[in-house]
Amino acid sequence: MNTRPPYDQIIQDISDYVLDYEVRSQLAIDTARLCLMDSLGCAMLALRFPECCKHLGPQVTGSLVPNGARVPGTQFCLDPVKAAWDIGCLIRWLDYNDTWLAAEWGHPSDNLGALLAVADHLCQKNRQSGRAVMVMRDLFQAMVKAHEIQGVLALENAFNQVGLDHVVLVKVASAAVATTMLGGNREQVMSAVSHAWVDGQALRTYRHAPNTGSRKSWAAGDATSRAVRLAEIAMRGEMGVPGVLSTPKWGFYDVLFSQTNDDLKCKPDPARRFAVSQPYGSYVMENILFKVSYPAEFHAQTACECAQALHSEVRERLDQIDRIEVRTQQAAIRIISKQGALNNPADRDHCLEYMVAVSLLFGKLTAEHYEDEFHAHHPLIDRLRERMVVKEEVAYSRDYLDPAKRSIANAVQVFFTDGSHTDKVEIAYPLGHRKRRDEAILPLKKKFRSHLASRFPLFRVEQIEALFSDADHLDDMAVDHFLSHFVI
Repeated sequence: MNTRPPYDQIIQDISDYVLDYEVRSQLAIDTARLCLMDSLGCAMLALRFPECCKHLGPQVTGSLVPNGARVPGTQFCLDPVKAAWDIGCLIRWLDYNDTWLAAEWGHPSDNLGALLAVADHLCQKNRQSGRAVMVMRDLFQAMVKAHEIQGVLALENAFNQVGLDHVVLVKVASAAVATTMLGGNREQVMSAVSHAWVDGQALRTYRHAPNTGSRKSWAAGDATSRAVRLAEIAMRGEMGVPGVLSTPKWGFYDVLFSQTNDDLKCKPDPARRFAVSQPYGSYVMENILFKVSYPAEFHAQTACECAQALHSEVRERLDQIDRIEVRTQQAAIRIISKQGALNNPADRDHCLEYMVAVSLLFGKLTAEHYEDEFHAHHPLIDRLRERMVVKEEVAYSRDYLDPAKRSIANAVQVFFTDGSHTDKVEIAYPLGHRKRRDEAILPLKKKFRSHLASRFPLFRVEQIEALFSDADHLDDMAVDHFLSHFVI
C-alpha cells in the first residue's frame, strides 16, 4: 500500500534533540573547548604534509566566494560545502584528533568541518545584514550535540560488522546540527537526516588490509561536507524520506544493516535494527578520548605507551630479541593487526605491530615515522614486526565494552634469545581517557602549542594560546572573529 509513513523514530529523536536540548553540563562545554583546541592543532600539523594539502582549495581555481568560510591555517575562503571538506580533511589527516570507542568507532570532532564552515559563513552573512552572529558558546553547544549523536549511535551499533565505515555517523550528526545552525525547523532537520541515511555509504575497505590507503584520512571531510550539502538542500524545502531506515526491502536496515559479520561469516538478521539505549544528552563529550601522545589509531595508544616504557631496557639488545608478545583487545586485532608489506603511511598508522616496533626502537612515535622515506631507512622495524606475537586478552575485550570501564588495554613483553625477558608492561587506560583526563590537560596544551608552531610565528602562537586561556572571553567571541586568528 502506498501509504507514506511517519519519519522513523530514530530520525525524530535526533531532530528533537538538536532543536530542543540545552546543554547544561559545564564539563561538556569545557571539554568541547579542549576538543576544538586539539582539533585545530591537528589541522595545523597536517598542513606540513603535501599529500594532505593537495586536496585543499576551491573546486575551480581562482573562484571567489562572498562571505566564504575560511580554512584555518590557509588563505582559502571557500563555499561552506568545500570548506567543510577541507577542514574535515585537515583535522583527520594524521589520525590525531579525539576518538570514541564502542561497538562502532569514530572521531566525533570530524563534525567540526561542517560546524566551523557553516558558523563562519553565517557570521559573516549575518554581520553584513546587521543580524546577530554566532558566538563560540553556540559553537560549543553544537559540538556537544554532534558528538552526542555520533557517539550514542555508536554505542551498540557496529556498522563495521556489515562492512560500512563509521563516517556514516559523521554525515548524520553533521547534517542534523548544520541544518539547525542554518535555522531549519523540525521537518527540515528530519529531511536532512533522512537523506544522510539514504546516501550510498562508504565501505570500510580503505581502512583494512589489503586496501588500506589515504582515503581514510579524507573520508570524514567528505562526509561532513556532504552533510552541509544535504542541510542546504533541506533548507530549500526538499522533501525527506521518512521511512528510509525501516521500509521493508528498500530501507537502510534491510539493504545495508541486515547482514552480520560474526566470525567472518555473513548471515542475514532480518530483525536487526539500531539499538539506542540511552537518551541524547552530553555523555559523549564528557567521556571523549583525546590522543595526547601518539598520532596512532586509538586501540594502539596504550600499546605504544607500553613499548615506550620498555625502550630504555631493550634499545641496546635489539639484535637479541627472540619475540615480542602483545596482548590486546579483540577490536585491535580486527582493525589494526596485520602481517606483510606496508605500502603507504596510512597502512602503517593502522598497523599495531608497526607502531609498537617504532615505539620500542625510538622511544616515541610521530607522524613523520609513518612516511615512506623514514620506513625505507629503518629496515629493523619490519624485522621486529616479524618477531611479534599478537594475542587477544579476553579480559581486555570485556573491559573495553564495559560501560563502567571503557578501557583500551594493551600489554607488551620482550623475550630475548638467552632466555631472559623484560617485565610485562600493562596499561589499561591511555593518557587522554576520562580516567586520566586531569593528567592529560597540560600535555594536551603542549601538543597544541607545538602544532601551532609548525604553522605560525611565535607571536601568533601566543595570541592563539591566549584565546584559550580565558574561557569567558572565548565563549563570548564571534566565531568569525575567532577564525580570523587562523588566517595566514
